[in-house]
Amino acid sequence: MGNTGDNCMVLEGFRSVFSKPVDAHHHSIASDYEKPDCSPNTARSDQRGSMQRRFHSGRDFRRAITIEELRAMARRRLPAFVREYLEGGAEDEVTLRRNRNAFERVAFISKTLTDVSRRDLSVEVFGGKLPLPLAIAPTGSSGLFAHRGDLALARAAAAFGIPFIQSTVSTLRLETVAEGAGGRHWMQLYMLKDRAVTKAIVARAAGAGCEALVLTTDTVVFGNREWDRRHYIRPGKLQLSSKLDVLAHPRWMWDVLVPNGVPLFENILEFLPGRNANPVRTRAFLVQQMDPSITFKDIAWLKSIWPRKLVVKGVLDVDDARRLADAGVDGIVVSNHGARQLDGSVSPIEVLPAIAQAVGARLCVMVDGGFRRGTDVVKAVGLGAHLVLLGRATLYGLAAGGEEGAKHALSILREEIDRTLGLLGVTSLSECAARLRQTSS
Repeated sequence: MGNTGDNCMVLEGFRSVFSKPVDAHHHSIASDYEKPDCSPNTARSDQRGSMQRRFHSGRDFRRAITIEELRAMARRRLPAFVREYLEGGAEDEVTLRRNRNAFERVAFISKTLTDVSRRDLSVEVFGGKLPLPLAIAPTGSSGLFAHRGDLALARAAAAFGIPFIQSTVSTLRLETVAEGAGGRHWMQLYMLKDRAVTKAIVARAAGAGCEALVLTTDTVVFGNREWDRRHYIRPGKLQLSSKLDVLAHPRWMWDVLVPNGVPLFENILEFLPGRNANPVRTRAFLVQQMDPSITFKDIAWLKSIWPRKLVVKGVLDVDDARRLADAGVDGIVVSNHGARQLDGSVSPIEVLPAIAQAVGARLCVMVDGGFRRGTDVVKAVGLGAHLVLLGRATLYGLAAGGEEGAKHALSILREEIDRTLGLLGVTSLSECAARLRQTSS
């Protein structure tokens, strides 16, 4: 699995730094990291007030030079209720901020006078080589961000040779994405109470040629996303102000709503009562079907019906990681579900070194949560990750410019990863662990 064996000593040094508490104090709900004012003429200004810095205020996503700039474009294009679905976290959003802050506690020490004229960004995953240490994470309702959003994301991933993980609650059938995008297609799965439904989805994924199954285990109880809920009178019913805000975004309406209205959950249509996939009925179905009784014993059952690679997503505990390795899974995703479930949770980056040291030689260790820069990706690989899953970063590109916007987001990150290696004085990602140091803030 690449760099795990050689990095154990380095990873051990990172286990102590993340035991210190992170200051979660903030001056407003809209934290500097997660919810800045992204009106057309707003960007960062330095604290002395002597220089105004503004992002590009137009619609051309190709003018964006960072993920944050794509984010600003996406926020301008999306109506408020979709923005909140994309950006929001659980409750007070402590974990949402923590996911970003954790990266600042890992610093680089670069080498000098080394030949970095040829740099290799590839990693080995499941016995094969990927050109980048990236995959696109599963997101439900991607069709809200752009027309046929899942297909656009899958095609962007295929263009860069990286995996796309499709959500069970996709607005497109997994077969549609498999046929329309090609590339490396993985399927995300929930373990539902009705095991016949779960088994049917697994069979469809196998029939569509999906390379891996990604079981999400941290949503058996839904998180409390309060800011998301404030847009609705009741589940699925927007309040008047949110409806009026939709009307103020005609470009989004034309792309997403015309001619068929709000995208439906086509991927699970056949399992819904009356084959009615509207958001209200689908949510009720998922709430009823989420199984809070699943345990490690269910892994053996899933392995018995799935013939390919099995990944478990939602791991933050070292002992859980060891038990999953003992159970024979092929990979895990160190994840707090994008800070959308348990507020106050540790960030994945904080626990990644210990988990990677414990099981990195036995399975593929993946990570998600808060990735916005190529430097973030390099830090994660140096801390023991074999693969980084991108959620919001590529969704910003999708929302700003569809398939081409998602490709642009990946291009930005690829360029940043490559530049980071050169500036570090290394030629491959396997050398990055020795270039990291813990900091106190």
